[in-house]
Amino acid sequence: MSFRLAAYAVCIEDGRVLLAHHVKPDGERVWTLPGGRVEHGEDPFDAVIREVAEETGCDAVVERLLGVDSRMIPAAVARAGVEHQNVGVFYRVRLTGGRLRPEPGGDIAESVWTAFTDVARLRRSSLVDVGLALARTLPASGHVDPVPVGGLIQH
Repeated sequence: MSFRLAAYAVCIEDGRVLLAHHVKPDGERVWTLPGGRVEHGEDPFDAVIREVAEETGCDAVVERLLGVDSRMIPAAVARAGVEHQNVGVFYRVRLTGGRLRPEPGGDIAESVWTAFTDVARLRRSSLVDVGLALARTLPASGHVDPVPVGGLIQH
């Protein structure tokens, strides 16, 4: 089994959410939230700010912790072919500067503001749905029910 701790940014503005178009190693494209791996010794709070800058070209500030999501990805669909656990820390963030651009030398082809009404039509990571659910409901526990994967919603 593999394990990853990650931090994700939920940027919401004027009925839109900032999404990143991730290009997987096999060329498949899926929309996701800006964010990614927390490096060894790094605080998730700092990681989400770093990841937003790397992936989008924008500066950000954390407004609040939204919650934590833990998901198991079966070996049959995990990148490395072994069962994978991803623990994601979700933050509400606000962009404070910079300009949206692709990630230089990275996996993000573009980052765009997307209307909430358009999200359901996109091929997306389940992390998008988790982040939006946390931002909408602000559960005191910081936990939402697992998002079913299938159709347009991917691991």
